[in-house]
Amino acid sequence: MSNVFASTHPLVAHKLSRLRDKNTEPKKFRELVREIAALLAYEATADLAVTPRELETPLARMVGSELQEKIGLIPILRAGLGMVEGIWELMPVAEVWHIGLYRDERTLRPVEYYNKLPLEPTVSVCLILDPMLATGGSATATADVLKRWGVKKIKFVGLIAAPEGINAMQTAHPDIPIHIAAIDDHLNERAYIVPGLGDAGDRQFGTG
Repeated sequence: MSNVFASTHPLVAHKLSRLRDKNTEPKKFRELVREIAALLAYEATADLAVTPRELETPLARMVGSELQEKIGLIPILRAGLGMVEGIWELMPVAEVWHIGLYRDERTLRPVEYYNKLPLEPTVSVCLILDPMLATGGSATATADVLKRWGVKKIKFVGLIAAPEGINAMQTAHPDIPIHIAAIDDHLNERAYIVPGLGDAGDRQFGTG
């Protein structure tokens, strides 16, 4: 799993434990999702290209750095929406493009229902955002869409992954790094991650 990066940061571990707690209310749950997403995005973007930029401090002229690559955030609706704001605080100029997928409860396969990407890619790096990498179906389908769109550099950023989801993603897209807060034990018969945190969308939006 050379392209799987599970965070070892104490802040991520602390916040993730509070997120998992079944007694965490939706308001606090949303705050934690934003905070963990920002921390994971910080780690996931450590290799972004920069260009030199001349500037003047109050004391002297110097050469600093400026981001070279245009970044796109691709939250998988609806649970991925909660991750956007935290990452936007780090990268306010990032573009946000939505891809809507839902899991067919009979087949457990993703069904695409929304996609408004322009004809040509407007970004050079895309971060797929989805709190849970369970079966991997939504993530692999989203990566398929982005590759057809013409994006060359794609990363997945999520909160919790199951081994089954990681395997599916690596099989379909071995070139895409997976940045995650934790890798859990397994999927249950309903394709929920165990121990997990339940349904990330329901817990964010209070619909469970």
